[in-house]
Amino acid sequence: MNSVLFVNIFRFILLLAVQIIVFNNMNFFGFVSPYPYILFILLFPVNGNKSGLLLASFFLGLCMDLFSNSAGFHTAACVILAYYRPYLFKFAFGLSYEYQTIKLNDVLTPERFTFILLSVLIHHLILFTLEAFKLTLIIDILFRTLLSTIFTIIICIIIIYLAKPNRR
Repeated sequence: MNSVLFVNIFRFILLLAVQIIVFNNMNFFGFVSPYPYILFILLFPVNGNKSGLLLASFFLGLCMDLFSNSAGFHTAACVILAYYRPYLFKFAFGLSYEYQTIKLNDVLTPERFTFILLSVLIHHLILFTLEAFKLTLIIDILFRTLLSTIFTIIICIIIIYLAKPNRR
């Protein structure tokens, strides 16, 4: 079995389990919810199979919807994020993306932070817009998106640094 495939399957199961067991039970001030499970989509290899990423993102969102009792909101947000991920890479990294020399597990640089910020922001904006499904609640959607994005980014950065292997 390919080691990259094994790592991605392990990451999928681990992030999904941690999200369901720990982070789904966190709700600060009634509307701030962290969703670090999207790290699976963000950390998927740059030169990996694009259709495989879309399919895995679909199943990731579907599992989240099943355990969160949401009506496909996570599935839609995950698939849209996976679809736009190459464009976000190109925007944040420029030529480094063209040569596929990107590793998000390394030291946090402005380019990596920009990519993570835009990805989380897009995912959360889509997710909370679909949940509310009313444009009259735009202020609530934006406020919830902003606070949840900040909280999710902090948790994602902590997870990336905790999972980063030591190089000696």
